[in-house]
Amino acid sequence: MRIGITGYPTYGGSGVVATELGQELAARGHHVHFITYAPPIRMKTDDPRIHFHQAAVVSYPLFDHSPYTLSLAVKMLEVFESESLDILHVHYAIPHSVSALLARQMAAPRRLPFITTLHGTDITLVGNNPNFLPITRYSIEQSDGVTSISHYLYRRTLEEFAIKHPIQVIPNFVNCDLYCRKPNPSLRAEWAPDGEPILMHLSNFRPVKRILDAIEIFAIVREKVLEARQLQRSIQNPADHQQLQATRNDL
Repeated sequence: MRIGITGYPTYGGSGVVATELGQELAARGHHVHFITYAPPIRMKTDDPRIHFHQAAVVSYPLFDHSPYTLSLAVKMLEVFESESLDILHVHYAIPHSVSALLARQMAAPRRLPFITTLHGTDITLVGNNPNFLPITRYSIEQSDGVTSISHYLYRRTLEEFAIKHPIQVIPNFVNCDLYCRKPNPSLRAEWAPDGEPILMHLSNFRPVKRILDAIEIFAIVREKVLEARQLQRSIQNPADHQQLQATRNDL
């Protein structure tokens, strides 16, 4: 098959899952076309079955914010026409399912089905915002197929959006042949030279990740394990870095 995949190309969970899925599909012989504003972080550039198509982020004095939803829809249509796509798979409902819906309508009467995968905050935070709820519900209902990464998110989607479209729960996956525990004594010694336990948090430090809670949990652990080491790694600069630092110092 020729499959178009759209997700956020950053370190966020939905984008990582979208990229890993595409690469697994390519490994099974399908041609995968990533359509987004930048190459996905984990995309393999040397695989002949994996292709990248950049959607424009338009800058124009009239626009305070780029109408990315529209430019993405146009790029989806272009790739559909040039590469004879069989299907689109979009990850994270806002704005990707809306763009896919527009692309499908522009492609008519040719058939361009799209699948929407719901990942989390696209439903629990962004999608149920009154400014987005109606269009989120509509784009989900108009999808040719809908999946959710968990039963919890499936229930939240039904409760908050009253979706009538069938939703299939397909949990996130990990390639255990690639991502497995590998002892690295020299790296561990660098972080914990005296063999201390290590408690690690790795995320993009968005507020939804509840970093302050992680710091407070570490404080509780330190009361019981005095020599524990806390390692926090941000994959981007946290907006509330000063607050995080102050909380850590207080504890």
